[in-house]
Amino acid sequence: MTPLQTLRQINDLMSSLVGLSLSNEQNFPATHGATDAAFSITVSNAESMSIALKNVAYREVYSELEKARCFNLKMLDGALIAFRYRFQSGVICEHSLSYFPSPDLEHFQNDPELYLEDEVYADIIARNIVPFPVRFDFSDDVAKFVDVHHPYSHLTLGQYENCRIPVCSPLSPFAFGGFILRNFYNTAFRKYSEEIPVSALVFTKTITANEQKIPHLVCS
Repeated sequence: MTPLQTLRQINDLMSSLVGLSLSNEQNFPATHGATDAAFSITVSNAESMSIALKNVAYREVYSELEKARCFNLKMLDGALIAFRYRFQSGVICEHSLSYFPSPDLEHFQNDPELYLEDEVYADIIARNIVPFPVRFDFSDDVAKFVDVHHPYSHLTLGQYENCRIPVCSPLSPFAFGGFILRNFYNTAFRKYSEEIPVSALVFTKTITANEQKIPHLVCS
């Protein structure tokens, strides 16, 4: 995928979710540089994203990101979604794709009858749900790569420092959006699946033979 194809997918996905009323706040991506040289797709106040890597309470992480409006999409349940990509000479070299659910869902779970009519809430009103962040990271930096232990492309769940589930390749915006919607907003996803954009465009695979021998994610 090229930088412009990636940017177009982000904008198309955002427009779709806004049009379907699944997001009520949004910041369309900012870009820096030239697509045939150093080029990045980022969010407002991206420097605030560094708090997500610090050893602080998740509630503080979420609060800081929300206050700085460091997100592309804010879902109706308060979850924050952010896309960040970096390219060099038209080739992807880094991405960070984040999903930060609201740490406080009590107002949904205490009055579930208020939300049962709206599909976006159908999957979050159970009292046994524990919100946790999801992040897909990719870096082509060979100095960071360690076979199996630190894959080029990996999934981190719940901010666990050493949780790096191998992923077959960098993730496109459509693939990331589909993963979040299918798994955390499944009722809405099934209802609107024909209106949520998809594409066969993918990035080149980066997973190693050893990483394919352990549980990993395949995105086709």
